[in-house]
Amino acid sequence: MSATPIANCAECPHRRDLLTQGRCTPGDVCVRAMSGRQIERFFRVNPSLADTYAGDAFWERRAIAARYLSQRQLLSLIHDPDEVVRRVLAYRLPVEALDPLIGDPDREVRVMVADRLPPERLERLAADPDYLVRQYVARRLPVGRLFRMIRDPDRQVRCTVAGRLPLESLGLLRNDPDAEVRITVAGRIRCEEANGLLRDPDWRVRLRLAERLPIGQLGTLLEDADPDVRAAAQARAAAGEQEVRE
Repeated sequence: MSATPIANCAECPHRRDLLTQGRCTPGDVCVRAMSGRQIERFFRVNPSLADTYAGDAFWERRAIAARYLSQRQLLSLIHDPDEVVRRVLAYRLPVEALDPLIGDPDREVRVMVADRLPPERLERLAADPDYLVRQYVARRLPVGRLFRMIRDPDRQVRCTVAGRLPLESLGLLRNDPDAEVRITVAGRIRCEEANGLLRDPDWRVRLRLAERLPIGQLGTLLEDADPDVRAAAQARAAAGEQEVRE
C-alpha cells in the first residue's frame, strides 16, 4: 500500500490559522498535498477558500476548487487548459453561460453541454463530430427539428431519431441501411405505410411486423421463409379466427 501523501506545513499559508483552528489536518484535510481526496476534504471544510485556488498551477486543485467556486469565479475558468476543470464548469455554469463550451475540444464537456442546454438551443450540436454528443442531441432536440438527423452517419443516433420522429415522417427511414433502425421503424410506423417493409431482408424487421400488423395485412408473412416470422404471423391469424368464431 502506498504511503499517504503529507505536505510540508511550514510552506503552507494556512499553518497559522486553519491548522491551529483544526480546519485542516496534515495527511487528511490538506490543500497542499498532491492528493485529490485530501484536497476535496479541505474544500468541503473550507468552501469559502475555493476562490483563492481558482488560478492554482496544479490542475487537480483547480478542478476540485471549481466544485465550490462562486459563479463569478467559475466564468474566469471557461478557457482553462485542463479538460477536467472545464467538465466541472459544464456541470455547474448556469445554462445561459454554456455557449462558449459548445465547441470545446473535450467530448465529455460537450456531452454535458448537450445534456443541459435547453432543447431549443441544441441544434448547434447536431453536427458535432462525436456520435455520443449527437446521441444526446437526438434524445432532446424538439421533434420538429429532428429531420436534419435522419441521415446521421451513426446507427445509434438514427435509432434514437427513429424512436422519436412523428409517425407521419417515419417512412423517411424505412429504407435505412441498418437493420436496427428499420426494426425501430417497423415497431412504430403506421400500419397503412408498412407494406414496404414486408419483404425486408432482415427477418427481425419482418418479425416485428408479424407481431403488430392487423390480421388482414399479414399477407406474405404467413408464408415467410423464416420459421419464426411465419410462426408468429400464423399464430396471430389463428387467434384472429378463434376470436371471430367466439
